[in-house]
Amino acid sequence: MSNIIKPGSDAEKSQLSLGTAAARQLATTTKSVPQMQGISSRWLLKLLPWVQVSGGVYRVNRRLSYAVGDGRVTFTTTGAKVQVIPQELCELPLLRSYDDVEVLTALANRFEQKTYKAGDVITEVGKEADCIVLIAHGKVNKIGAGKYGDATVLGVLADGDHYSYEALLESQDYWKFTAKAATASTVLVLQQSDFEAVMAQSPSLHKHVEQFKARSKKKQDTTGQAEIELAAGHTGEPVLPGTYVDYETSPREYELSVAQTVLQIHTRVADLFNEPMNQTEQQLRLTVEALKERKEHELINNREFGLLHNADLKQRIHTRRGPPTPDDMDELLATVWKEPSFFLAHPRAIAAFGQECSRKGIYPTSVDFNGNMVPAWRGVPIFPCSKIPVSDSRTTSIMLMRAGEKNQGVIGLHPGTIPDEIEAGLNVRFMGINEKAIINYLVTSYFSAAVLVPDALGILESVEIGRGD
Repeated sequence: MSNIIKPGSDAEKSQLSLGTAAARQLATTTKSVPQMQGISSRWLLKLLPWVQVSGGVYRVNRRLSYAVGDGRVTFTTTGAKVQVIPQELCELPLLRSYDDVEVLTALANRFEQKTYKAGDVITEVGKEADCIVLIAHGKVNKIGAGKYGDATVLGVLADGDHYSYEALLESQDYWKFTAKAATASTVLVLQQSDFEAVMAQSPSLHKHVEQFKARSKKKQDTTGQAEIELAAGHTGEPVLPGTYVDYETSPREYELSVAQTVLQIHTRVADLFNEPMNQTEQQLRLTVEALKERKEHELINNREFGLLHNADLKQRIHTRRGPPTPDDMDELLATVWKEPSFFLAHPRAIAAFGQECSRKGIYPTSVDFNGNMVPAWRGVPIFPCSKIPVSDSRTTSIMLMRAGEKNQGVIGLHPGTIPDEIEAGLNVRFMGINEKAIINYLVTSYFSAAVLVPDALGILESVEIGRGD
């Protein structure tokens, strides 16, 4: 840049050509289109197979399942005292759909709070199983015997998890694993004798428990679905079993969600300030980008259909020590072992995984995806997604999914052709001009997502990022 030359100065007298400052007044400035930092790669929207929905609703029909999914309970804290919310006890398989609040409150009041240090044994294998344990805070390792007699971690329990409601139903049964606190932990314990005392005073609870026992005795396959009886490997002419495939009588229905806004543009701007770029087009382009960002956010975080909230509890696992290690990723792969399509993780979680691999001297490969080289683990690509939240304690989640309707996986949902559509499920409708000469456009996006079978989506939770070891 040249210095500005003042009229009459010595520099002006010695200047032999036109200065740049004056020349710029006659030059045409090259402008960029409006930029927007909030635009991300939106890999989830690109990777999900999208299914057209008629009538705004998608119904997921499944085989009848007798298994009641293990839910997580929540607690209230007053100072150092922790209590389970009575209605949250309905998340336990034994008490699912039980609605007598007075009885649930009586049960909640009988839980005893206990605290343990890291390394303390909570329950020990071989000892009498006579209670149910709720994990209010901390991590607990389930430890059992390995193939050659050595101890091995069978699983990790954390906030809201529990074990084992079966102990309340049977007498003289024994723990099949040792539960050991991996971190400082707070648990709530309900003794079998206390449960039986409450049940003795409540005919409705006694009836509910008997119905639960009856359901659990029905023939099931390994996934908890009503068994299809078959014969194989027989010779001669034995009587073949008769069977049929039963379905859920109340299948889940996914209604399309909506994200909307009204774009407002003054007619003076639309009429006069349109060169070299059309203001209406640019306003609309950035509005659509913002809607798509919100769409991906909802597909992950919405409490009704978002993937983080709709993964089966049995498909949720915890890291063993905090940061995401190769062992944790292998365990996540074991939850979606049938044709896994891709991992989805916050960029910081991907960086944390890379750091853990470096510590172990492991160097994951990359795979080509439409010309983009993306990191992968065991050949399954890992895509970044900033919409997966990071908590104040710097923990996040990593998702793994199988995608596609034919694969009984995770799918995106959008409507068929809608009026004034500019792309699938997104339209722009002119709403008129008001008395202040403001043009209004209604910009709308319709969408949802569905998990067709539980093992299509797995989540690694409590993933620590940025730990400095």
